[in-house]
Amino acid sequence: MNICIMFAMASFLSDCGTVSSDNTLTLEPAIQQRCLKVLRAGLNSEEFWPAIHAAEGLTLGGYGNEVIKTLEPKLPLETDDQQKCGLSRELVRAGKRNYANVMLDILAGKDDYGHIHAAESLYKVNEIGDGKSMQRAFQQTNNLRLRLMSAAALGRQGDQDAMTFLRETLNHEDAETSRTAAWILGRIGDKSDIKRIRKLIPKAPDDLTKAYYQHSLAALGDPDGLAALKQNLKHKEGSIRTYAATFAGDARAVSLKDDLILLLDDPHEDARIRAAQTLLFLSRPEK
Repeated sequence: MNICIMFAMASFLSDCGTVSSDNTLTLEPAIQQRCLKVLRAGLNSEEFWPAIHAAEGLTLGGYGNEVIKTLEPKLPLETDDQQKCGLSRELVRAGKRNYANVMLDILAGKDDYGHIHAAESLYKVNEIGDGKSMQRAFQQTNNLRLRLMSAAALGRQGDQDAMTFLRETLNHEDAETSRTAAWILGRIGDKSDIKRIRKLIPKAPDDLTKAYYQHSLAALGDPDGLAALKQNLKHKEGSIRTYAATFAGDARAVSLKDDLILLLDDPHEDARIRAAQTLLFLSRPEK
């Protein structure tokens, strides 16, 4: 390669804040502090779910102890099963694995109000307990969303029947169901899923569904998906900017540093939180 081209490429990677040897972002101290300011403000938000998302961002950024200190006293006081799942999930993610039992108990309980949240949260922290309750949730056919999330949890543990179901569900006529399957496969699927998901894009009935497909492709290493994700970081819809910022982390898209920094001032709270999360996450060595 021409030495001038090599120098230009090296300068580009430096400007983007990447370290080519381990695909890790170098964050300037001022940017790191801005990320922490966004996440700490989010953790103390009056809105429950943005606070939980901020907790996730802090843990992924290496600040799990702050999450434990803030959330642990809240869990015994919480009476809503869905919110119990959020609190216990982030405590588990931060290192308190014993709180997985909170989600497992909700999943096994007779009240179905928290079942979907429990299955989804357990999937996110890679926990199924003895697997019996998760298998029951997967085998039932009355609640498709619950079946999807239990398939995600089982599939992440290597269950091939669950993976087959997820791939079949990509073609479901309901857009929300299809895009949820794509969202899951973007994280636990493999390269063979790129072709499957790519076929769905022309059929997407709305921008949100299309974005789910594109972001999942990016996470699986598809260049066109990554290019679309970059564009979606500037989408007019705050929810799509949020999902793009989240999936930039799954895709380890260190080249999008500057785009993510711009989102730290986004008017949409969750977009700010997810951008801060991904910037901190990408600044840590890939595991």
